[in-house]
Amino acid sequence: MSDFRQLSDTVWASPQITLEDVAEAAARGFALIVNNRPEGEAEDQTPGDVIEAAAHEAGLGYLAIPITHSGFSEAQVERMAEALEATGGPVLAYCRSGTRSTLLWALARAKAGAEPSEIAASAAAAGYDISPLGPALDFYAASARG
Repeated sequence: MSDFRQLSDTVWASPQITLEDVAEAAARGFALIVNNRPEGEAEDQTPGDVIEAAAHEAGLGYLAIPITHSGFSEAQVERMAEALEATGGPVLAYCRSGTRSTLLWALARAKAGAEPSEIAASAAAAGYDISPLGPALDFYAASARG
């Protein structure tokens, strides 16, 4: 059974997904799967290339933006923001627990000008704490507003 957690009208986060989860994502109408987990992080994770092949076979897009525990780069935030803007349907992002996917989504939303308090409330409703990102979210949101 999947653990897809809704962050917004178009974005869900999830812990590590399986091939069955890819099939469920397709059945639920997702357009894109974003893999935020580095390869080889754990022996029991389904490899990204296996998820990618299953996604393509199911008619879904696939994008890898691996996030290590060392943090987020501007390029990763930009790639996520671009993917969210360009995708014509719901997005499922995953990592080990869903936290890095949620944090990257939050940064991308703030970069697009979303209100940090609304981003935090949406993340909290899905069970994720993004409070460590407070200053970065404020910076991105303020920069987007000019």
